[in-house]
Amino acid sequence: MNHYVRRLAVVLTAGFLCLSVQAQDIKIGFVSTDRVLKEAAAAKAAQTKLEQEFSKREKDLTDMGAGIKSAADNFEREAPTLPEAQRVTRQKQLLDQDRDFQRKRREFQEDLNARKNEELQQVIQRANKAIKDIAVAEKYDIIFQDAVYVNPKHDMTDKVIKALNVPAAK
Repeated sequence: MNHYVRRLAVVLTAGFLCLSVQAQDIKIGFVSTDRVLKEAAAAKAAQTKLEQEFSKREKDLTDMGAGIKSAADNFEREAPTLPEAQRVTRQKQLLDQDRDFQRKRREFQEDLNARKNEELQQVIQRANKAIKDIAVAEKYDIIFQDAVYVNPKHDMTDKVIKALNVPAAK
């Protein structure tokens, strides 16, 4: 319910802005955050960096999972012929290996998500700076992000992507 109230407030605010835009000469712009995060070179570089950073761990986990599956398949085939004590021991080993695998996979996912958030935050900070720089340089009064509908004449996403694709001065 609260979500709908906020959305209604945004729609009403946008409506009032449109009315005041007609009364005054206000320059409005829009930026698609999704497009910026998909198309900007900085976002693509961050994705490549993450893939390189986590590819070895991901491969190790895939190999570990395949090994456990293979061991489980072997156990299923051999279980009927194994003595009770040996069957219980191997079953316990498989459970321990699977538990270790699940823990490592969970840790991997947590580490990957944390690093994604760090990299994404850096790209968003650069994008926000580019948006502010463009807004000041081109005298925009308001810049919206992620609207339901935007007239293409107000879309400045390409300008932001172009600004982000310029190598940062060091």
